[in-house]
Amino acid sequence: MQLQPVLPFEPITGERLPEGDRWIAQLKWDGVRMLSYYDGARTRLVNRKLHERTARYPELADASAYCSADSVILDGEIVAFAEGKPSFQQVMRRDSTSSGKLAGLPAVTYMVFDILYVNGRPVAGEPLSERQRLLTRYVRPNDNVQLVTNFPDIAGLLSVTREHRLEGIVAKDLDSVYAIGGKDKRWQKFKHYRDLIAVVGGVTFRGTIVNSLLLGLYDEAGRLTYIGNAGTGKWTQQQWRAITDRMKAEASEQCPFAVAPSRSKEIVWVEPRTTVKVEYLEWTSHRTLRHPVIQAQTETDPATCTFGQA
Repeated sequence: MQLQPVLPFEPITGERLPEGDRWIAQLKWDGVRMLSYYDGARTRLVNRKLHERTARYPELADASAYCSADSVILDGEIVAFAEGKPSFQQVMRRDSTSSGKLAGLPAVTYMVFDILYVNGRPVAGEPLSERQRLLTRYVRPNDNVQLVTNFPDIAGLLSVTREHRLEGIVAKDLDSVYAIGGKDKRWQKFKHYRDLIAVVGGVTFRGTIVNSLLLGLYDEAGRLTYIGNAGTGKWTQQQWRAITDRMKAEASEQCPFAVAPSRSKEIVWVEPRTTVKVEYLEWTSHRTLRHPVIQAQTETDPATCTFGQA
């Protein structure tokens, strides 16, 4: 019987670290969420959007090599490493490559942290502590597959990940069942973000209101370089109406960036006078921000918004 793909249980963003001996923390691996489905004959790897990715990870395409169960559904994160740390850019090189073109691409590791089904029996309704016992019983770690480690000191692990510039942690309730397609506070994620001040060089609209700001920093030659666009963040509708009025007043026919971003027909250019504080996760290999979010408008001199601050 072929196992049908399901939507994974997702953590919510936590505001305060949970306490109590029924909570544990795990590293947040900054990879590609992937569920492995093995029906006893065939293995399929399916991502969180229910797209099959088996052919892109041939080293993981035989679950019997890393799991002794007759049938199983495993949940985990596929990770690629660069300089000893998980690299989202590296794993995306694998995930965006068609099968048959994998030569020279990064090696990956499947970091397994949950089990939903084993030997013909659903176990998503069991507490996490029992599901982890089943993981240790059936999963056989190898060069490409590892079990994710529990840490009882949540604050300590968060501090270590900050010190080593890792993405963050996920705190989990050991009594929690696995809510397929769900998202709630029984799993909470805590990420480390960075921030900088950027110049606004263009905007896009949804209807009559600005919904995205195109951001830039000045390089050593004084050229404004596009570093990405950011959306709503925590701004109120009133704040977006205010920035809309300001951007209309600063509208320009000229692109202020040294190199115009793609899809420029949808963009309204503005004079590079407005600056904003931006929170982001990391830089990509293309010198753009990953997951930028607008925090606030600032009165910073645009000329001081350089790559030096990043």
